[in-house]
Order: sequence, then structure tokens, then C-alpha cells
Amino acid sequence: MTIIDDTVQIRYLSAYIRNWRDLCDELDIPLTLSREEREQEIIRKAYAKWQLQMTQHLYGMFAVVLWDETLQKLFCIRDQVGQKQMFYAVADGEMLCSGDINEIVADTRIQKKLNKRMLQQYLFYGYPIGEETFYEGVFKLMPGHYAEWDGKQFSVHRYWKPEFEPDNSKTSEEWAEKIQNTVEEILGEERNDTAIPYKESFLSGGVDSSYLFAVSDAQCANTVGYAESGFDESALARHTAEVLGKQFSMKQITPEEYFDRIPTVIDKIGQPLGDASAVAFSLGCQAVSKKAKVVYSGEGIDEFFGGYNAHKRVLDKDWTYLTCSHIMSAEVVRSLMLDFDDKVKFTDPVDSLWREVQGKDELAKKLTIDISLWLEGDIYLNTDRTSTACGIELHTPFSDLRLFNVARRIPATEKFADGHNKYVFRKASASVLPDEIAFRQKVGFPVPVRKWLADERFNQSVVDKLFGETSKHFFRQDELKKLWQSYLNGEELLWGRIYAIYVFLLWYDLKF
Repeated sequence: MTIIDDTVQIRYLSAYIRNWRDLCDELDIPLTLSREEREQEIIRKAYAKWQLQMTQHLYGMFAVVLWDETLQKLFCIRDQVGQKQMFYAVADGEMLCSGDINEIVADTRIQKKLNKRMLQQYLFYGYPIGEETFYEGVFKLMPGHYAEWDGKQFSVHRYWKPEFEPDNSKTSEEWAEKIQNTVEEILGEERNDTAIPYKESFLSGGVDSSYLFAVSDAQCANTVGYAESGFDESALARHTAEVLGKQFSMKQITPEEYFDRIPTVIDKIGQPLGDASAVAFSLGCQAVSKKAKVVYSGEGIDEFFGGYNAHKRVLDKDWTYLTCSHIMSAEVVRSLMLDFDDKVKFTDPVDSLWREVQGKDELAKKLTIDISLWLEGDIYLNTDRTSTACGIELHTPFSDLRLFNVARRIPATEKFADGHNKYVFRKASASVLPDEIAFRQKVGFPVPVRKWLADERFNQSVVDKLFGETSKHFFRQDELKKLWQSYLNGEELLWGRIYAIYVFLLWYDLKF
């Protein structure tokens, strides 16, 4: 439904506005409206009152397209950290905008053409990084940005960026208390949303999802597991649920299910994504969708508080930090690609941001890059598109801007302390979790694909793509065969390169 008054039309909205009660009170919006009507009224009236400064008043996730009749302009707005997707293209004098890139390229006015620059970047990073997409002429609106279009002129503007300004005046105990109070404020709003009476939560073996589950109103935890014990976090998750006295559900994923699911996931995401956890997450979403329509997940903490090993490594003074994830070196990409372009530099998506953060401490530099590029380009691309495709709404309370505003002030010495990453966040979580859970070492979200790819019982579809006709248009077959053979001969760490190439070829055959 589109709400129209004399001045503003909401043409697209994908959102969950967490502080809706306060906004309804301030903007004089009846609480009796349906959620859809309420959120559209919030956007419409917030824009009428604050114009584009309205983003400073919205806590949650949002991707918005609105038409200002007075200015005769279309505005496309994405939330600060990019929890919701937004893509755009200009075709025949019209600006096309959607959170689903598939909708844009399905328009008959768009001539689908592969962006080989993105392929080259993707092979290095493992995800579609930056503003460009895999389609020529179709772009991603970056987090904290808005675009405007008057039918003739188009421009993109940044309204927010992650800035870290450490405050050394507080103790770790004071910071932990500040985190606890902010988390309580955010989750209090979630609990008070009585229009959503039943919620569940995803739970891994880590502190982020454990803390979220402990303080939320989720009644059941959900995780995925595998027969391969070295990759299975379900026992840790089950233990956490038992400690908290809440229900627990586990979906065990078989290799057959996993490989059968990959085409569906890549189709719905709309671009290649070399993150193997996306498929496992999709299967988890499918399982939980049978029980709940709103599910919590703990994304954001690693990027806000410094949760990755890459955040602790000391960089050479001449190096640029190229996000916490890259799966191939420039030399490997060059050896594999038939049309390698020397003009496409792997630092291109990072360079301008890297220049901006010079003068900051090393952790602040890294977190700024990861929030701006990796978090939105991999994590939120995965979680937003896969959960939506499964018919569930994913709430990520720890991505709330208010929690970032606490994290941005915490010094690096409080984020890495006593042998732990995100130390002060763990300290805050210990207010509701036993220390053995709060200070448990990071496990991640491992998937046994690295083993399954080498198993002839499961990998025939992969082999067919790697050495099929499509592959011959993009990759040097002799080099690809060397890569494949090295992996089969026991170089297991090469699995990420194999998987990323396979996913691209699968996507290309689906879309072209």
C-alpha cells in the first residue's frame, strides 16, 4: 500500500523502526494503525518534519524510496550501516530502486550485461564489494547514503559515516555498564512491540548471539548442526539455552541438502556471494519459518567492537587494510582470469575510505573499513536477502545505531584486553551470562563445505560448473584444473577459492 498526501509519496519501504512508539507520540500518529500503515506514516511525517535529517531520528533498519511532490524529486535512502539492501539504475528517464536487485534487472529497459570489473574484485574479496554490482549500469546505494533524482539530474550523498573517537576517561566497568544500559533500552523497545507477540532467536556458540538470546523476549533458540563434529556448534548453543532455561531447536544439515540449496540462495541474493555460511543460514531460516515470523540475530558486534583476528594483526605501515575477508591474491586472480584488467585495482573500493581514516588508531581504521564495506557487502547481503526469501523478518538489535554510538567511544585497549577480543562487550554480557559463555573464544559459523567439496558423492554439480562451457569464457582451464587438483590433493584451505568460482558460474548460468 502507498500512502499519498499532497506532498509525499512512499514508493518503496522495507523497514523495522524500533523506536516507533516514541516517533508515533512525537509525530502524532495513532497507535491503532496496522504496522504497515504505521511505518509508512512514520516515514512520511518524519520527512515532512525533518526532511532528510529524519535519519537521525530513526532507530532500526530501513530502505526507503519517497517522492517529494513539492520539490519534484525522488529520494532513495538506506540506513546507516546497511541492514537493508538498496539498488538503483536509471533507465529511460526513470530511476529504478529496489532492495532486490533481481527486480531491477527484470525490467525490460535494463540491458543485462556482466560487469567484469566486479568479477575481478569478487574473486579477490569473496563478496560484491562497494557501489558497483555484477550488472553494468546497476549500482548499490551504500549505507549511510541517499540518492536524489529530479528526472534529469542524479546525485548520491553520504549523510552518515562510522567515526571512532575514543574516550579514555571511563573504566572498563563503566563502559560495560553503558553497554548494558544501551542493550536494555534497545531490547526494551523490542519487548514492548506487542504487535509481534512471539519471537525466536538464532544462537551459535558465541557470546554475541548468547547475550542477545539472554536479554531478549525470544522464547526458543535455533541453530544448525552437522554430522561432522569439528564444525558443529550446536552442543555449545544447546548448553547456553539450557543455562538460560529456554527452549532449543537444532536443524542438522546434510551435504545433499546443502548443495541442493545453493542455487536457490544465489538466485534470491541476486549476486554471487562466496560466503558458504549463507546457504547454512538459509536452511536455518527455512526451518525456523515454520514456527516464527520474527527472529533475532546478533550481527554487528564483531564490526563495532573488534571481534575478528584480523582486527588484532599489526599492519605494515605501507599496507592498506582490505577488509577482514579476501580469498585470493592478485597474482592468483591474474593467473585464473582470461580477461584480467590491470586497470582494476583491488584497493579501488577501499582507497577513499582508507585516506579518510588516516590519523585514527589502527583498530578504528579497520573497523571503519569493515563496517562500511564488509558488514554490508557480505553479512547483511546474506542475512537480509535469505531471511526475506524464507518469509521471516530478521531483527538485528545489536546493529542499532545507539550501540554503535557507545562502541565508537570505547578505546582499543578496552576492546582487546586480558587475551580477549571485544573484551568490554564480553564483560557487559557477563551480567546475564556465566563467564564460561561470556568469555568463550570465538568459534565463528563454520560449514563443512571445505570437506564436502572433495567428496565425489556430493561435488558433481561443482565439477560440472568448474569445467563446463561457461567456465571456458572466463577462466584459464589449465590453471583451474591445477587449483582443483591441489585442493583434492589435500590443500584444504583452497576450498574458498573453489567455492567462490563455482558460485559465480552458477549465478551466471542462472541469470544469463
